[in-house]
Amino acid sequence: MMKTETETKAESKKLQVVTDVVCPFCGTLCDDIKIIKDGNRIIDTLNACAIGNEKFKSAQDGHRIMTPLERGDNSAEFTPVSYDYAIEKAAQILANAKRPLFYGWSSTSCEAQEVGNELAELCGGVTDNTASVCHGPSVIAIQTVGAPCCTLGEVKNRADLIIYWGCNPVHAHPRHMSRYSTYPRGFFTERGFKDRTVVVVDPRPTDTAKQAEYFVQVEQGKDYELLDALRTVIRGEDIPDVVAGIPKEKIKELGNLCKSKKFGLLFFGMGVTQTTGKHRNIDIAISFVADMNKYTKFNLIPMRGHYNVSGSGQVMSWQSGFPFAMDFSRGYPRYNPGETAANDILERHECDAALVIASDPGAHFPVSSMKYYAQIPTICIDPHYTPTTGVSKIVMPSTIVGVEEEGTAYRMDNVPIRCRKVVVAPEGILSDHEILERILERVKELKGKENQE
Repeated sequence: MMKTETETKAESKKLQVVTDVVCPFCGTLCDDIKIIKDGNRIIDTLNACAIGNEKFKSAQDGHRIMTPLERGDNSAEFTPVSYDYAIEKAAQILANAKRPLFYGWSSTSCEAQEVGNELAELCGGVTDNTASVCHGPSVIAIQTVGAPCCTLGEVKNRADLIIYWGCNPVHAHPRHMSRYSTYPRGFFTERGFKDRTVVVVDPRPTDTAKQAEYFVQVEQGKDYELLDALRTVIRGEDIPDVVAGIPKEKIKELGNLCKSKKFGLLFFGMGVTQTTGKHRNIDIAISFVADMNKYTKFNLIPMRGHYNVSGSGQVMSWQSGFPFAMDFSRGYPRYNPGETAANDILERHECDAALVIASDPGAHFPVSSMKYYAQIPTICIDPHYTPTTGVSKIVMPSTIVGVEEEGTAYRMDNVPIRCRKVVVAPEGILSDHEILERILERVKELKGKENQE
């Protein structure tokens, strides 16, 4: 493969070019990134989107937490402490809690997630990932009726119809369309964009809609009705003149378009999972795809956000049988989203301690939830300062997986990919995996003493 002009210039300046790097930002997990670095400093990236580029460069910005911190009772001031002190304090908090909450997991490695779930079980706590506030309804629907899925590689090589429903990949997954769905040349789609038809269904004319041949502007919260109407017209039955704000003729046109293609793919996002109907929307979307397979080949893939939220669901499932909102407080794994999800537990004041890792509920949860979080003993593990670190009692910095640490992650199509280490982490900073391992070992010791007493 020919080198780019940027690579040639980098080599002339004796800079190192690291190839085949995986971007640890979104669920697309682009694995063709090239990193240009001078010694241990990242100078530039090739192939990465603007957000991915910032993710790599954020490893060396001034917003990093460089030492563990402790916030005093009734104080906003933090005091620097050692890792040994912070880990001991965290272990004491978790070992003494009756029902601790473990939340996050979506931006760290599967190896760290595995240890974290063991820690939650040992402490009799609740462990939940960010799916509970994004694609949890997708998971619930798939558990109910199954799902006809495929890999993004199959989409690239075979799909001649792409439907983006309730998502905006131009902003949320910037390279998704160029790598897998709309523009790349595949084995059976040799002409790329010219061999595909793109449909966008959304209440708003998004930037993704501007690139589509068909834009269906569904009424807000009426996705279920539109999907039901599509299923009806596909079977050749009649529907009202207008459904979900869409004229009957346009729905019939869309149904005929779907039936005329060789391989269709429905990508759906939080515009469907977090609106009226929630998991019922996904249930009927799966039923629509199943109906389409009577006429042609059709699949669907959720547009997962965090780069390893799919991995967290996978790890939880193969460890204990449930993909999120898993409760160990009765001594065995129990799963009841709406009761055992993180935000619900914080809202009802049902946990007496919390550990947050690889996520930022302080920026996304309701104020009432975070007010309670700020009142109880809490631990936050994160490389950067966030709203959550600002209200936690113990804060421990960690390395960034995919930049300073190796680790396994699952792409949005549930394909596991190994993330590379590109640069060495700042001196003395531990990985998520090591921090959790040390907390787990100490909690085992404390629980052993407790059992002996």
